[in-house]
Amino acid sequence: MVNLRPLLPAHVLVCPRRLVPRFTDLTADETSDLWLTAQKVGSKLETFHNASSLTLAIQDGPQAGQTVPHVHIHILPRKGGDFEKNDEIYDALDEKEKELKQKLDLDKDRG
Repeated sequence: MVNLRPLLPAHVLVCPRRLVPRFTDLTADETSDLWLTAQKVGSKLETFHNASSLTLAIQDGPQAGQTVPHVHIHILPRKGGDFEKNDEIYDALDEKEKELKQKLDLDKDRG
């Protein structure tokens, strides 16, 4: 699925069909399927967007920055110079996750 708040063009999320809050809650088959799907999606994105690399990331648990209680892998096609320092992408991921959590919390209050 396309990220609601993409860090870069083509920033997508891959998640299992079953609602699973944490990575360690996945079965062995689900873990394999999740990573194989991420590999296929990443390969297509990299080719289509003329990227030279991929960032794949999971934030597993609240202290890791997870704000949506469903396991998902962020896939970001990368190009030279898209972030001044490569590790800045992780700070950006954390910030976007916090923004999304705030939006989801606000939507809950409206319900």
